Amino acid sequence: MEKKIVFDCDNTFGMKGCDVDDGLTLLYLLGHPRADLLGVTTTYGNSRTEAVYPNTLKMAREIGREGLIVKRGGERPGDFKSEAVDFLVEMADRHQGELSVLATGSLTNLGGAYEKDPHFFEKVKEIVLMGGITEPLLFAKGRMDELNFTCDQKATFSVLTKGRNVSVITGNNCLKVLFTREEYRRELKEDIPILSYIRERTDYWFDDNMDDYGIQGFYNWDVTAGAYLMEPELFEDIRKPMDIRMEDLCEGFLREAKEEEANCVLSLPQIREERAFKQNIYEMWGKA
Repeated sequence: MEKKIVFDCDNTFGMKGCDVDDGLTLLYLLGHPRADLLGVTTTYGNSRTEAVYPNTLKMAREIGREGLIVKRGGERPGDFKSEAVDFLVEMADRHQGELSVLATGSLTNLGGAYEKDPHFFEKVKEIVLMGGITEPLLFAKGRMDELNFTCDQKATFSVLTKGRNVSVITGNNCLKVLFTREEYRRELKEDIPILSYIRERTDYWFDDNMDDYGIQGFYNWDVTAGAYLMEPELFEDIRKPMDIRMEDLCEGFLREAKEEEANCVLSLPQIREERAFKQNIYEMWGKA
């Protein structure tokens, strides 16, 4: 069944020194035959909104998707008045009970949609988030900070505790599958323009991950969230009662709780099988 989607992201694809996975998620959605992408709302996280917004427009032009709707979102925590917020509220009204929201950056825009319309979460069918940790992300060269839920803790708290049917792809659950440079060069064929484009624009990120963390490749954090939204059968769906606390969100930490002590229940999906997961991603990129 086709899904109507708003993709809320901090897309810095191709910006040297910045993450590439929001852009790869956008390409995944554009390639998926059952993804009806209504528009992209931009936020901050990997970089400032004033850089993310034009970068997303630029990427749309580069891949021949000039008609893609891109809305500019909040610039900082609590910046709840923006065209992105207006668009989210409008889409939730227009597609009540059908709208899927995929969010892979700060949650300021979703928090703003809830502030503007207290019934926003009731109208949305599902929310899939990339963010949060259940334990520290430790690598050979040090610890990686959580960079999504920490950005706007008040908005994050609202989304996690007020949202309905919320799934969270945590940083920890992305660690099962590593993408290597050798694999990219093998799978991303140079004679297919969109795959060659991905290969060229993401190559720097392998070096950055090795230099900063000693990781011999990189994890497709946000693409994992997109894959779960579109292909949930590739995942084991694990629902857990959670006690979300503002003080924990300073580090993006998600605290499990006994059912009677929880203030929400979240799904924390885990990838079932690496090969099928990767094959699906490469296939959808090739169709973008």
